[in-house]
Amino acid sequence: MSKILTPDAPSPEQFTDATAAVDRLTMLYTQATDFLRDHFARVLEQPPADTRIRAFYPQITFRTQSFAQVDSRLSFGHVSSPGTFSATITRPDLFRNYLIQQIGLLIENHDQPVIIGISDTPMPIHFAVTGDNAANIPQDGAADFTLRDLFDVPDLSTTNDDIVNGTQPPVDDIRPLAPFTAQRVDYSLARLAHYTATDPEHFQCHVLFTNYQFYVTEFEDFARAQLKDPDSGYTSFVSTGNAEITDGDAPLPASPKTPQMPTYHLKRADGSGITLVNIGVGPSNAKTATDHIAVLRPHAWLMVGHCAGLRNTQALGDFVLAHAYLREDHVLDDDLPVWVPIPALAEIQIALERAVAQVTQLEGYELKRIMRTGTVATIDNRNWELRDQSGPVQRLSQSRAIALDMESATIAANGYRFRVPYGTLLCVSDKPLHGELKLPGMASDFYKTQVSRHLMIGIRAMELLRSTPLERIHSRKLRSFDETAFL
Repeated sequence: MSKILTPDAPSPEQFTDATAAVDRLTMLYTQATDFLRDHFARVLEQPPADTRIRAFYPQITFRTQSFAQVDSRLSFGHVSSPGTFSATITRPDLFRNYLIQQIGLLIENHDQPVIIGISDTPMPIHFAVTGDNAANIPQDGAADFTLRDLFDVPDLSTTNDDIVNGTQPPVDDIRPLAPFTAQRVDYSLARLAHYTATDPEHFQCHVLFTNYQFYVTEFEDFARAQLKDPDSGYTSFVSTGNAEITDGDAPLPASPKTPQMPTYHLKRADGSGITLVNIGVGPSNAKTATDHIAVLRPHAWLMVGHCAGLRNTQALGDFVLAHAYLREDHVLDDDLPVWVPIPALAEIQIALERAVAQVTQLEGYELKRIMRTGTVATIDNRNWELRDQSGPVQRLSQSRAIALDMESATIAANGYRFRVPYGTLLCVSDKPLHGELKLPGMASDFYKTQVSRHLMIGIRAMELLRSTPLERIHSRKLRSFDETAFL
């Protein structure tokens, strides 16, 4: 049997102070990653014989014998029944403020301590060396040893969405405390860096998704103007390749290569700034982006993209505020069946409508001239217009849809699944059912006049949400019967 080398770790300890608890999580995590990095460097020089090197994620455990007497309006910060709950933790440095907040609420609402210790979940070497530019994990056959004989590698049994999907049964009568396991979080953090070409540390609490690069130029122009204003509250702007500027006139170096989902961050010191992700076209990208951004626990995400207007009364450039979704994207069918309703969230809807009114200077009945509310259909076939019209058009009419795109319902449905507040404000760029197709000459004029205003509405909505208390944004309608205490 192989000898197993593990770091010496302190015994589990109770904490009634959230900051001290997170400090202990940080110490345990740093100890584990330092141990694995150090031994990995040694292995590259001289692989040990008959030895396995292993470290474990830190863990939060919480036990309570009674039901909490908490404010029934709160959707998080407490467990639903007596029992034992736990969560493995990664990157406590990145999630420090989140962890302090969530642990603090748990201690306050139940008047019980949390227990911080080492879990029995091994930390994969791939995730331990993340951020160490000097360390490269060799592919199978590229080194003089077999990696998985010496170190732990990612395990799909702990890298899944069973908790958020509600399909994970209690293990040894222990229920989850948080929506994601540590390995699931680490997996997504690595994917985010790959797909967006920016590190997870730069992501802000408010995320805008778009499906056109035109919005990126406008976002950068807005960001530069904000950086020139000392009272804006924004501190820096980050582009692909982690290029960061604090001066609105500073140049941004070109990224060596364009990532699949170019992402840009207008940052504030407390993380409450705005991130813009260009997911491109299609529900697959929309799902991929939201699958991974969800682990960062954003306060809200909004889709601000283009759509096909389906009503003759609509004009190019009109806005569509989604109140419901017709889901024909199919990418989430196995995780969230189509019979599950995706409700509109009042706080998000109000912020979007107020933003449209403020930017356009229209109110009340006059606002209806340029904005419609109703069902948005999302489909996975970009050329749906070429199919037999009796099929898709009939379904669109029966659903009372007013607009169609390829991303919005996916983003909203994944927001619902991951308990991330969501919303959609689209801009009509063509009307295929009425002979107004998106053609080059027409499109250029449309984009010039509409992109800036549309983006500003999305930004303004996020600024309105920033001033809304967190407990009001995170609605109880996003929470299931037996929910995790952490957001």
